[in-house]
Amino acid sequence: MELSETLNRRRSIRSYTGQMADAAQLEAILEAAYEAPVGMGRYEGIHLTVVTRRSLLAAIDAAAARMFGKPDAHPLYGAPMLVVVSSDQGGNVASANVAAVIQNMSLAAVDQGVGSCYIYGATRALAQDADLLAQLDLPEGFAPLGSIVLGKTDEKYEPRQVPTSHHFAQNDVA
Repeated sequence: MELSETLNRRRSIRSYTGQMADAAQLEAILEAAYEAPVGMGRYEGIHLTVVTRRSLLAAIDAAAARMFGKPDAHPLYGAPMLVVVSSDQGGNVASANVAAVIQNMSLAAVDQGVGSCYIYGATRALAQDADLLAQLDLPEGFAPLGSIVLGKTDEKYEPRQVPTSHHFAQNDVA
């Protein structure tokens, strides 16, 4: 798929078949994570945790639902995989790094035909639950800042209509 087509079709998928992406698709998506721009090139400051254990996914899903005050909600949308992106730094640079990593994985998922959705609320719930956090077995000093669900879906990445007029201001600064 051409880059412009991938960018245009990228959207959040919130319906999954329960099947995981195949190994080649997953490898392409995880490789894209490490092709993201990261501040000062500190890739060692980013850690990916691939969660596929159903009991842990269910516990994270339930913790997020409780945090949102919606016990019947499923914030992981039934996806069979959650990739938690952690950083050994805090602040804006760490958040920007994690966002870039997740965006790259999202774009790679579109290219691979795999459903994806950026997950923040469930990541926050996970980070606040010491028992769940311990199950991630993160390296010392790392904290989860974002995540993405991945899996097979019946939804399609359809082209979007791009606005003909762009709303931005251009300032000439000399």
